[in-house]
Amino acid sequence: MAFLPVSKEEIEALGWDVPDFVLVTGDAYVDHPSFGVAIISRLLESHGYRIAILAQPDWRTGRDFTRFGRPRLGFMVTSGNIDSMVAHYTAARRKRGEDAYSPGGRAGLRPDRAVLVYTKKIKELYPDCPVVIAGLEASLRRFAHYDYWDDAVRPSILLDSGADLLSYGMGERQTIEIAGRLRDGEPVSALRDIRGTCYAVPTQEYEPGPAVDCPSYEQVCASKKEYAVSCRKQQDEQDDVQGRRVIQKHGGWIVVQNPPMPHLSQEEMDAVYALPYERAYHPGYEPLGGVPAIQEVEFSITHSRGCFGACNFCAIAFHQGRAISSRSEESVVREAETLVKHPHFKGYIHDVGGPTANFRHGPCPKQDTHGLCKAKKCLAPTPCPALRADHTEYTRLLRRLRALPGIKRVFIRSGIRYDYLMQDPDDTFFKELVRYHVSGQLKVAPEHCSAQVLDRMGKPHIQAYKAFQKRFYEITKSVGKEQYLVPYLMSSHPGSTLRDAVELALFLKQEKLRPEQVQDFYPTPGTISTCMFYTGLDPYTLKEVHIPRTDREKAMQRALLQYFDPKNHRIVVEALREAGRPDLIGTGPHCLVRPLPGEATPVQDTKRKGGGKSAWNRKKGSVPRQKNPGGKRKK
Repeated sequence: MAFLPVSKEEIEALGWDVPDFVLVTGDAYVDHPSFGVAIISRLLESHGYRIAILAQPDWRTGRDFTRFGRPRLGFMVTSGNIDSMVAHYTAARRKRGEDAYSPGGRAGLRPDRAVLVYTKKIKELYPDCPVVIAGLEASLRRFAHYDYWDDAVRPSILLDSGADLLSYGMGERQTIEIAGRLRDGEPVSALRDIRGTCYAVPTQEYEPGPAVDCPSYEQVCASKKEYAVSCRKQQDEQDDVQGRRVIQKHGGWIVVQNPPMPHLSQEEMDAVYALPYERAYHPGYEPLGGVPAIQEVEFSITHSRGCFGACNFCAIAFHQGRAISSRSEESVVREAETLVKHPHFKGYIHDVGGPTANFRHGPCPKQDTHGLCKAKKCLAPTPCPALRADHTEYTRLLRRLRALPGIKRVFIRSGIRYDYLMQDPDDTFFKELVRYHVSGQLKVAPEHCSAQVLDRMGKPHIQAYKAFQKRFYEITKSVGKEQYLVPYLMSSHPGSTLRDAVELALFLKQEKLRPEQVQDFYPTPGTISTCMFYTGLDPYTLKEVHIPRTDREKAMQRALLQYFDPKNHRIVVEALREAGRPDLIGTGPHCLVRPLPGEATPVQDTKRKGGGKSAWNRKKGSVPRQKNPGGKRKK
């Protein structure tokens, strides 16, 4: 095995004149199946194509883009594993100081809006060379979309960048079809019938046919209601069984999205993960400190894709989709055996997961043949009666991994859906999860405790979490371990008022949780929650939604989740007063904070509704204050 060429010298050493495709990425080159460029490059290589990698090129000049000359068939461009704007900016729009996907964690090695910048530079240098854009940034921006950093609606990235074709979602099948047809001599302008792709045509060239017509770019810019309607239509067609063609007019052009490409079969997924990855960053990065992002995934295994949980703030449903693809047990075991032979492997598999670790199959047989239920969720606000919750196969897989020679422990770190877990009538997996697969702390994501906020999030109500929590600590005690739950929580999500944030603070106090990190809602492209944030409307009901929009309100909601931090004292007091809860300012056992210096302690009314005791039942096994309990959230 060897890394794919990254320089002209390496191309010549292989005896090539030019590569067939140059893959341009905003990430450093890491040849590991957790990185999209690694999968696509190895897949193309396995089909006989000559592939060169252009990682983090200097976009200020054309020198790097001409490194290999004009490729024979075209360029494929991605910003990397995450949106370049998310990589660069916090939810408060502040510049990040580090980039885990760059050598040494150094920031600034890719431009803002990397897909757009790279594509424009390529088209400037090679106007007639086909350019296909793909990856998360392109996929989520394929239609007119609200851009949080501009605070404005931007057009489809396909038109904005000048690319010839856009591949959305999981790209293996469409990439091979695109490559084969270009190899066979078809012009890129003729590739208008490939599922999982978008193309743009002048209005006069558009061939009418069955399609879902979204409000135009001009309409969604002018009307937030039309934007919400557009969002709903796009989300509803993200289904590889019954999804239809979708069109959206942009001035004199029409952006056409073909129906989604069917998700990979188990045999196809097995083949993808059996490709000859180096499972490491390119050795050229060693003097620069390596690539930090590899640390989280180097000894982790992906066993599934897709997520039918479909939280409103998560982009997975619009990118990977809600349908589940899973690898065979044999495929996962073979990868684990490969890890055992790795010179740096210490016997610990850090994760056997996916978007949701305990999803191995779809939620019900109907989805396989009839597709998704529109405007409905499988798990929220309550589980669908047709849901089939079964962890038998996942339990068997984990047992096989634990039994392998050289494996000391197998952890699950990518997160589980506790509401799905609680629907399984057989608690064998739950018991083995607690006994074998938790490294002291198990991360789960209730996100909030207010029912109306959870409804806006598309999450189950807090009672589901509390039932799971109770059972988790019962099992933990029965096996003689000291383990804790680490709940992910989010502030300032659409629908969350200050009173909701106060309710969450009381929940934290009652559960004795003191999170050192708080996740503020981040309006990223392609999510239902971002549509709510921009429009102030729920796209499925068109009813108004409260939006924490000002920096002051966001700061108050965030501070309430860390009410115990002395630096938040003043703003928490202000928030409680503004929320109409001055009764929580004082020295009583039910209070969140003391009065400000020099202020009198309010008279405590112990007979008030909910006074003296939180509305939350106390939990004997509650987690004590922890160091960095939340860790870094996965996106």
